[in-house]
Amino acid sequence: MTPPKIKALIMEARDFDRALTRIAHEILERNKGIQDLVLIGIKSRGEILAERLAAKIKGIEGSEVPFGALDITFYRDDAGTHRPEKAPTPTLLPFDVNKKKVILVDDVLYTGRSARAAIDQIIDFGRPTSIQYAVLVDRGHREFPIHADYVGKNIPSSSKEKVLVHVKESDGKDEVYIAEAEA
Repeated sequence: MTPPKIKALIMEARDFDRALTRIAHEILERNKGIQDLVLIGIKSRGEILAERLAAKIKGIEGSEVPFGALDITFYRDDAGTHRPEKAPTPTLLPFDVNKKKVILVDDVLYTGRSARAAIDQIIDFGRPTSIQYAVLVDRGHREFPIHADYVGKNIPSSSKEKVLVHVKESDGKDEVYIAEAEA
């Protein structure tokens, strides 16, 4: 498989960090601190972003916020019709979601299908007080009535394009690109 053709660099490391810092402050402001707050990232990059947000919040508040990760593979509405790109990994929720303010974290909001699957999975674990949604990039093109409460950057894009998020933990650098979608 040939790598996608990059059309534009949208965010570099400095922009990436600023966006996460802003999101951390917005989460704290909206929730009036960290009382009953938990972060849950959608694997794989959402998990990394949730961990980074937890570290930023700890730096601001001086206290840790629990974070975990969901593998939504079996909650997707196409679970029986296509093969996942990677083998499923364990969901890691080292806390109870009941009566918690859950911040669901992902890298890109596109159709809303991943968010819907993640919400379904969270509900299977319990009944949170609320579920809020934080994304690094919102690119539009919803198929479900899902919106993000916290957005790092809105990137208008064509459905014929792909938004690629690279994180240093798995890709060696923090960057966001728009690329041509595979034909």
